[in-house]
Amino acid sequence: MKYNTLVLLQAQLILSIASALVIHSVPWKVPCPKQCVCQIKPWYSPRSVYREAPTVDCNDLLLSQLPASLPVETQTLRLQSNLISTLDQSELQGLANLTELDLSQNSFSSTRHLRISDMPRLLSLHLEENQLRHLPDSAFSGFPGLQELYLNHNRLRNISPGAFNGLDNLLRLHLNSNRLGVIDRRWFHALPQLEVLMIGGNPVETIQDLNFKPLVSLRSLVLAGMGLRELSERALEGLSSLESISFYDNHLTKVPKEALQKVPGLKFLDLNKNPIELVQPGDFRDMLHLKELGLNNMDQLVSIERSALENLPELTKLEITNNPRLSYIHPQAFQHLSSMESLMLNSNALSALHRETVRSLPGLQEISLHTNPIRCDCLIRWVGAEDDKPVRFIEPQSTFCSEPPELKARRVKEVSFREMADSCLPLIAPGTFPSHVRIRHGENLALHCRALAEPEPSIYWVTPTGQKLSPSTSSGRYQVLPEGTLEIFGITLEEAGFYTCVAENLVGADTRSVTVRVDGVGNAVMISTRRTNDSLELKEVKERYALLSWAASQNVPSARLSWLANGSLEDLHQHSKRILAGTRGFNLTRLQPGTQYKVCLHLGSNDTTCIQFRTKEITTLASSPDLTPAAILAASALLLLLAAKACQGGGSSSWRERDQGTEKPEVSPSLPNREHLVVPEPQLQSSAKDSTDNIHTSKGDTQNAARSEAELC
Repeated sequence: MKYNTLVLLQAQLILSIASALVIHSVPWKVPCPKQCVCQIKPWYSPRSVYREAPTVDCNDLLLSQLPASLPVETQTLRLQSNLISTLDQSELQGLANLTELDLSQNSFSSTRHLRISDMPRLLSLHLEENQLRHLPDSAFSGFPGLQELYLNHNRLRNISPGAFNGLDNLLRLHLNSNRLGVIDRRWFHALPQLEVLMIGGNPVETIQDLNFKPLVSLRSLVLAGMGLRELSERALEGLSSLESISFYDNHLTKVPKEALQKVPGLKFLDLNKNPIELVQPGDFRDMLHLKELGLNNMDQLVSIERSALENLPELTKLEITNNPRLSYIHPQAFQHLSSMESLMLNSNALSALHRETVRSLPGLQEISLHTNPIRCDCLIRWVGAEDDKPVRFIEPQSTFCSEPPELKARRVKEVSFREMADSCLPLIAPGTFPSHVRIRHGENLALHCRALAEPEPSIYWVTPTGQKLSPSTSSGRYQVLPEGTLEIFGITLEEAGFYTCVAENLVGADTRSVTVRVDGVGNAVMISTRRTNDSLELKEVKERYALLSWAASQNVPSARLSWLANGSLEDLHQHSKRILAGTRGFNLTRLQPGTQYKVCLHLGSNDTTCIQFRTKEITTLASSPDLTPAAILAASALLLLLAAKACQGGGSSSWRERDQGTEKPEVSPSLPNREHLVVPEPQLQSSAKDSTDNIHTSKGDTQNAARSEAELC
C-alpha cells in the first residue's frame, strides 16, 4: 500500500474497466472552438456510473479566458494548464448539461474570482495546482450538486469554518499538499455524505480529539506526509464507517493502537515510512476486519515482537518490506491470523523466518523473502520439510542463501532439509544498531538487540565498566527488557562509553557493540573516551604458532585480531577473527615457519595495537644410523616436555595441526591458562568459564580443535 492507497486502487479499477468495456473516443461532429478538440469520451461519475460524455478538450493552449461558442451539449470541459484567473457565470451560459469542469493548473488566487451562482448539475470541479490561499464561508455555494472537489496543491493556509456550506452531496474532498497548520472539525459539519478525505501533505503535527467526528459516512482517510508524531486515543473517534486510513511518511515512533481501536471497521491500514523501531505486543490486536497492512520503508524498524499481530481473522495480506534494519521477527509474532495468504518480507535484514512463525499461518500461500541475508541452517528448515504445507516463493530465482559458506549463493528452494543443521549459532544482524549513538544529557536511551537461533538464545549486555546486565537484573539507570532491549534512564556522562550485546545459546555466541556519546547542557559536549593501557604482547613464538596476550584496563566486550604475512594484503579478509567477551590470550596457529607477521588487536572502532614478529625456522635433528636408546629416550622426553608446556600455555591446535604448513592460520583462545580470561567486574566471575567456552563456537570450526587438545592434555 502506498500514498492515498484506496483512492488510487479505485481509480485504477475504473480505468481498467473503462479500457476493457468502453469504445474508444470518437469524433463529436459539432462546431468546435478553435484549437480545442471535441470528442465523445468515456466518463465515470463519482459514484462509478458510466457515461459516454461529449467532451471539449482545451488543455495547454495558454488561454486567459474561456473560448467562445462552446457546444451546448458539452458535459465535460477541460481547461487544464492555461492562464485563466477569473470565470463568470455568463461564460458558461447555456451549458446546462455540464457535469465536469477542469480548471487545474491555472491562475486562480481566490474563489471569489469563480463567480458561479447556479450550476446544479456539476458533479466534479478541479481547482488543483492554482494559487488559492483562503476559502471564505460558502465558497462553493453555486455548485449544490457537487460530488468531487479537488483543491490539492494550492497555497491554502486558512479555511473558514463554513467554507463548504451547501455541499451536502460532496463525496470526495482533496485538500492534500497545501499549507494548512490545523484541521478544524467545523469544516465537516456541512459534509454528511463525504466518503473520501485526502488532507495529507499539510504541516499538521497534531490531530485534535474528535477531529473527524462529523464525518459519519467517511470510508477513506489519507493523513500522509503531515509530520504527525503521535495520535491521541480519541483522534479517530466517530469514524464508524472508516475502512481505509493512510499514515504514510509521518513521524510516528509507535503504532497508534489506542486510536486505531476506535475504528472497528478498518480494512486497509498504511503505516509505511514512519520511524517506528518496534512493533510491540498487542499493537495490532483484535482488529477484526483488517484485510491489508503495510509496514514498508521504515528506516528505524528493528523488530516485530511476540504477539505483535494477534487475532486478525480477516487479514489476508501483510507487507513488511524495504526496512534496512529489520533483522528479527519473533517466532510467535503472528497469532491467530487464520486468513493470511500473502506474506511480503523482501528487502529487509532478515537472516531467517522461524519455522514456528510459518506454522502459525495455516492459510499461507505465498511468501516473499528475496533480498534478505538468509541463513540456510536450522532456522529455515521449514522450506524443505516434508510434513509442512508447501508455500510458494515469490521470485524464487532471487532468493539466495548468504550463510553458511558451503551453501552461499545457493537458491533457498534448492537446499534440501537434510543439508541444514538442527541447531545453529545466534546471529545479531550488523544493522541492528549503529556503531555510534549520540544523546543529550538527561535523556533516555533504548538500544534494541535481537537474535534468532536454535536453541533460542539468551541476551545480555556488558556496560563500559564491565557490568553484566540481563533481563533478570536491573541496576541503577539500567534495565534490560525480556526481548533484549537495554534501556538507560536519565543518561549522564558516567553512562557514556562502549556497550556490547551478547546473544548466546548452547552452540555459541555472537556480539555487537555501540559507543554511546553524551552531549552536555548548552554547547558543551561530553564524550566518553575509553582510556586503555592495552598492549599486545608476544608470549611465545615457534615455527607454526605464536601465543599472544594483552592486559585491558577496562571492559573489552568485543575485539578482533587481524594479521598479515610478509606485508601482503592478499586475502586480508580471511586473516581476521572476532574475539568474544572475557578473553585476554590467544594462540595464533597454523603459521608458516620463517615468516614475518604483523598482528593487530582491534578494540572498538578507534583502538588498535599492532606487533610484528618472525616465526622460527624449522630445525631438524641430524640423522644418525647409530642412535642409542638413551638418545631416543632423551628425544621422547623433550617432546613430552613440550606437549606438557603446550597444555599449560593453552595452545588450542594439536601437534598434528602445527606440523602441517599448508593450512591457513587460525585464532583460538587459550583455554587452560586462567590468566588469559578477562573478568573486569565481580559480576562476571561466575560466568567467566561460560563466556570463554562459548567463544570457541562463535565462528564454528575452532571449538573442536580446542576440545581435542584439552582432552589430549
